Amino acid sequence: MNNNQLITNYYIIHRDELLAYVSSRLGKSDLAEDIVQDVFLRLLLSDKLISEVTLPALVYTIARHITTSVLRRRACHEQFEHVIRRNSSLEGLSPESVFSAQEITERLERGLARLPENCREVYRLHIYGGLKVSEISSQLGEDYKSIEHRLGTARKAIRHYLRMYA
Repeated sequence: MNNNQLITNYYIIHRDELLAYVSSRLGKSDLAEDIVQDVFLRLLLSDKLISEVTLPALVYTIARHITTSVLRRRACHEQFEHVIRRNSSLEGLSPESVFSAQEITERLERGLARLPENCREVYRLHIYGGLKVSEISSQLGEDYKSIEHRLGTARKAIRHYLRMYA
């Protein structure tokens, strides 16, 4: 019996059992059905050798992993929504406590002015130019590790400088 036949037979016999398992963890039947289908789809697309002995454990392992991933995503989403709701009301904030993009840029530039020229140049190329360390290294014709060190030094100094305003 090949993998596809084995998986198909297992799906026909144990689909409801797996659906109950996933539903007990999620509480949503629509999402549970999608996860069960995803489990079997992943198995059908897998190129690994599957036997009658390993299939049940593999099915439940995949289902557990997908369910856990969904629960983590849901928890992050709820936490993010909570933070957004809490911070979305700007009542009680004074106009002075809200920074504009221009003020942030000005403070960043003041912090950059305190850096040595070689660190400042690397930091600007990275932040404003969007260049990676390897690209900066080739553009300036300098050693990769040297650029990496200067960027780290600049980041640390800027973080320290900006913490004074936090």
